[in-house]
Amino acid sequence: MSGTGRTTRRVTSADVAREAGVSRTTVSFVLNDTPGKAIPEETRQRVWAAADRLAYTPSAEARALSRGRSDVVLLLVPADLLLSPHVGAMAVQLAGAFAGAGLQLVAHLSAGRPGVDAWAAVTPAAVVAWDLPDDDAEQMRRSGVQVVASFTGSDVIGSWVTGAREAEVARLQVQRLAQAGHRHLGYAVPDDERTAEHVRLRSRRLRDACGELGLPDPVQAVVPAEPRAAADAVAGWRTVAPQVTGVCAHDATTALSVLAGAHRLGLAVPADLALVGVDDVPAAAVADPPLTMVDLDPGRTAEYMVAVVTALLAGEEAPGPGPSVARLVERSSV
Repeated sequence: MSGTGRTTRRVTSADVAREAGVSRTTVSFVLNDTPGKAIPEETRQRVWAAADRLAYTPSAEARALSRGRSDVVLLLVPADLLLSPHVGAMAVQLAGAFAGAGLQLVAHLSAGRPGVDAWAAVTPAAVVAWDLPDDDAEQMRRSGVQVVASFTGSDVIGSWVTGAREAEVARLQVQRLAQAGHRHLGYAVPDDERTAEHVRLRSRRLRDACGELGLPDPVQAVVPAEPRAAADAVAGWRTVAPQVTGVCAHDATTALSVLAGAHRLGLAVPADLALVGVDDVPAAAVADPPLTMVDLDPGRTAEYMVAVVTALLAGEEAPGPGPSVARLVERSSV
């Protein structure tokens, strides 16, 4: 609303047609560059000039009609996850990669079931979610969403994230600790029930990685993100499994929690307890000691996800397994 109380009306294709002195059909043909339409160059220039003068931009509905589908990709993110630097970086990379493919990324934050209502309001061509139940995904497909992909789903992207990518993360953690001579490992997990499914997946991959090297299964322990509680957790862990000398932390926060707990107990890292975390946040580099981390490249992950979505939108077969996106960042905690 303007300062005079009047509502500013959106410029439409009808306004462009009046300004250029042509029909709305001609405006549509010109602005959408419709093939097979013999429109004089002078008319085309007049339409483009009118659109520029009026600052016309087609509505989402108009773009959808001209394309035969929406150009919106809906990203469903649990609100608490947005606080993670890794998730924030991933969202930025996805937005850029989808824009390069002519698609617009719209993020929706949800504190409940992710996007149960949002997708109906946005009518996207595709939905990408961090954690979407298969039943909800199938409902979206039945209602006309062409592509639905979830990091934890049974679709192509979900199978890669929970399969090959998780296996790569676990393998890097276990191999680095084993190379340093650690034979009995622990798995430190967050004190957060929302990560339960991801913890279950990572735990299975860590057991597989240990088995490949002839190591016993890692001993799992919950380590809260609070110094005193973290110290109690590490102390209890060492009481139950004193043979554990190397720890695979579920994420960066948990790695920092293990480090804080070890400091309060007077344990030296890595002399008494070696540690490898996941998601290389800036705090990991300035910890004491700086933490060795497995870093997940959000750019390459985003590129693969966009390749899958755009292929499926075009009615093509999705590309093969995703690229290697994990790398070990060597520091001083091992």
